Amino acid sequence: MEIAPRLWLKLELLQHTGTFKPRGMFNRVLSSDVAAEGLIVASGGNAGLATAYVGQQLGHRVEVFVPVTTPMIKVQRLEDYGAVVVKTGEVYADALAASEQRRAQTGALLVHAYDQPEVVAGQGTLGRELAEQVPAADTVVVSVGGGGLIAGIGAWYAGTRRVIAVESRGCPTMHDAHAAGRPVEVAASGVAKDSLGAARVGDIAWSHLQAGHISDCVLVDDADILSARRWLWQEVRVVTEPGTAAAVAALRTGAYRPVADETVVIVLCGANTEPTDLVSAG
Repeated sequence: MEIAPRLWLKLELLQHTGTFKPRGMFNRVLSSDVAAEGLIVASGGNAGLATAYVGQQLGHRVEVFVPVTTPMIKVQRLEDYGAVVVKTGEVYADALAASEQRRAQTGALLVHAYDQPEVVAGQGTLGRELAEQVPAADTVVVSVGGGGLIAGIGAWYAGTRRVIAVESRGCPTMHDAHAAGRPVEVAASGVAKDSLGAARVGDIAWSHLQAGHISDCVLVDDADILSARRWLWQEVRVVTEPGTAAAVAALRTGAYRPVADETVVIVLCGANTEPTDLVSAG
C-alpha cells in the first residue's frame, strides 16, 4: 500500500530511551544551573525517561511524576535509569500539578515535557538534522501531544516547508486550540494518551501555529492508529507506540493527502511500548 509518492521515515525511536526527547532534555539541563536536589519532571512516560537518562549521564537525582495509567514498561525503565517514580492522578495534567508543587518544596530544576524554550530548541535540532538528511522534503508529518517536537521543527523550517500536526481524536489539543482561536483544555483519552495526552497545547507550540510555521492540524481515530502501528510492523518491521503511529495513520486514512511527486517525511518519534501483540500478529 503506497501512502505517499516519496516517503521517508525519520527513525527518532532509535534515539537514547526510544524517543526524540533526550534532545530537548539535555539542552534544558546543560543550559541551566542544577541544585543538589536534582531534576523534576512530569510525564506520560517518555519525557520522564529522557530526563532520567540525562540525570543518569550527568549525575543528577531525578524525580518523575507520572499518571497511574502509565504503562508498566515505561515505569520499569524509569526505575532502571535510577529515577524516583511518583504515580499520581489519572492524566498528565495531574502529574504536572503534583510535580510543580514538589518543585516548590525542594528547589529542584523543573524540566517541562514540552513547553520550555530550551526543551523546544533541543527538539528543533531534529529539524536541522532532517534538512540535511532529506533536503528535498516538501512536508514533515508529526504526531502531537503538547507540541514541543512540532514547535521545534516548525521553528527550524519557519514556513519554508509544510509541517503537519497529527493528533488522535482523544487528545486534540492543537486541533481544538486552532478551532477555538486559543489554547483550551481537553480531556485526554484513547490508545495514545500515554504519549499524546497533554491537557492543552503548549504556549510555544501555539505561538508557532499562529505564526504559520505549522501548516495544518488533522485528527485520526484510535482504530486507524492501531492499524497503522500494525502496518509499520508488518511492512517495515518497525515497532512503535500508538502515539507515534498516529502520524502514519494520517496518510493511510487520507486525513493528509500528498499531491503528485510530494516528498513526505514522517517522524517516528517513539517506541516505548509492549511489542508482543505485534510480534504474535506478524
